[in-house]
Amino acid sequence: MAPEPLVGSRREGREQALGLLYQAELSGQAAAEVVAEQPLPVEPFVSELVCGVGEHQAELDALLDRYARGWTVARMPVVDRLLLRLGCYELLYRPDTPAAAIISEAVELAAQYSTEKSGPFVNGLLARISEERGSEERG
Repeated sequence: MAPEPLVGSRREGREQALGLLYQAELSGQAAAEVVAEQPLPVEPFVSELVCGVGEHQAELDALLDRYARGWTVARMPVVDRLLLRLGCYELLYRPDTPAAAIISEAVELAAQYSTEKSGPFVNGLLARISEERGSEERG
């Protein structure tokens, strides 16, 4: 089994995954199709994140709808919605990654790529999901 990427490359991987998910969202393509159509091979970590979010999108959206207070997934800004799906996917399906790292990096990406209020929104929602689903016990 290949060694896990370093923290910095995981951050970059999440950023790349966000870009590919954004492309899929805007084009209406399946996430796996977007990954397959890239001119250069996509790193395995990035591919897993993008394809995992695509494969579990209905489940992730239902979870977000259940935990978001006063919001529906459809009303969320696109980047927030994608980061929340990505964070939820990792919280549910990547138990090897500490929940705090997942949440922190999602918040950083929200602050960089979305609205002024996105960081706190993403933080609050992912933290609530993590706490109530027991994810904080990981790492």
